[in-house]
Amino acid sequence: MKGMARVACLTGLAALTCCDLAGCDLAPAYRPPHPILPASYQGSGPFTVARPLDQLPRGPWWQAFGDPVLDTLEAQLELDNPNLQAAYEAYTQARDLAGEARAGLYPQLNAQAGTSDNKQSEHRLFRNSSVGANEQSSNAIGATVAWDPDFWSRIRNETKLYKQQAQATAADLANARLSLEVELASDYMALRGLDAQHGVYSQSIALYRRAVGITAMRLAGKISSGLDVARAQNQLSAAEAEDTATLASRATLQHAIAVLTGTNPSSFVIGPVAEPRLAVPVIPAGVPSTLLQRRPDIAQAERSMASASTSIGVARAAFYPDVTISLQSGFEDYGWSLASLPNSLWAVGASAVLPLFEGGLRRAELQRSWSQYAQTADNYRATVLTAFQQVEDGLSLTDILATQSTQQIAAVQSAVKAQNMTLALYTGGLDNYLDVTVSQVYALTAQIAAVQVETARLQAAVNLIGALGGGWSTNELPTPDQTLPFNPLTPGRSPGDVHTPG
Repeated sequence: MKGMARVACLTGLAALTCCDLAGCDLAPAYRPPHPILPASYQGSGPFTVARPLDQLPRGPWWQAFGDPVLDTLEAQLELDNPNLQAAYEAYTQARDLAGEARAGLYPQLNAQAGTSDNKQSEHRLFRNSSVGANEQSSNAIGATVAWDPDFWSRIRNETKLYKQQAQATAADLANARLSLEVELASDYMALRGLDAQHGVYSQSIALYRRAVGITAMRLAGKISSGLDVARAQNQLSAAEAEDTATLASRATLQHAIAVLTGTNPSSFVIGPVAEPRLAVPVIPAGVPSTLLQRRPDIAQAERSMASASTSIGVARAAFYPDVTISLQSGFEDYGWSLASLPNSLWAVGASAVLPLFEGGLRRAELQRSWSQYAQTADNYRATVLTAFQQVEDGLSLTDILATQSTQQIAAVQSAVKAQNMTLALYTGGLDNYLDVTVSQVYALTAQIAAVQVETARLQAAVNLIGALGGGWSTNELPTPDQTLPFNPLTPGRSPGDVHTPG
């Protein structure tokens, strides 16, 4: 037994010497990527000095639209959306995986106890009649300790890897939350746009009914033909049909919003508003270099890249001996006199397993880990490019739609003026009803287009806020130690043991 202990000590000293010489950690040095970024966005004009006010403010970004109903819906989404709750649980599981990996750094202590009553055959082969009783009890208590010294940082790198993956999952959670918030806000803008369209159709339908009455009165007085009545009735029926289709689309959007807020659509109602008063906020885009710290999907891609780099160290460690030191101690007796020195037992040992030939298994694993790292680097670059595309799209759309909205309002004013004039001329017998019909079509089309442009402006603003990260920052990511679910050396709940990231 002393020889085994000596072997264990020599093995440990040799491994520690190699560890000191090699630096222990076999993972390559990880350096976060630093892509070359433009000085300004193409769709926003040049930036000279970045001020704090140039950044999108943190917190509930949807409050910038000034709608209390939207505020309530977004808060309900945070609490009850099932997809978001599932993302929370995915983060919890990622934290627990990090805790499982860290457990390998500690000695594994186990206690055991056992009792048995045993009888041997009286007619067994080579039985010695001088031996005592054929039936005897065996009782034992003991403990075992096993520890992997982790000379090659395999366990430490596995723990680091799972911490980084937990950080990536936290960023995934933030990205899922932001995506759902943007989807809800965009659907709400579309629903209020349909409310505005319904208001336009209601006004037009009232005007068309008046026109039907005028044409019917003129027909009764034999001032005009039945063709005018037919045209007026056609305009009225067509407007009513389009209004019905608008209400159907609104019902569908209301159901979608209900699901986003975790509510059964059958019991969910958003009251209509005749004239929605949603403000298009001024959105500070900041400078392009800050976008890398404000997008959770970019943070997720970067943390995935870091964990892939760490996994290379785990794959490299598999080429070196896996050393385990173990200790077993206890008491065993055929009676119950266990706590006595003559009945004690112990064993100390050390083992080392070195892979010699496995058909290229370790080499293939190492090559795969390098390829995974290269893949995450490509994914990171693609994520950054997509992020800048979305920001540029949002900036261009908000600028262009603002101009288009001004132009469309002018078109509405002209069309409504022409509609009123032609109807007055027709009523006075100075014009035919065909001109009235054409002017009514132009007026209704212009008003609906104006509502659609304004809705598109609101949705573009929502999407731009989402493209800029919704006020999120990498400072909200948990630190590597904060991803661990608890401290194994502290009983109960540790201060950092939280269910969700900040």
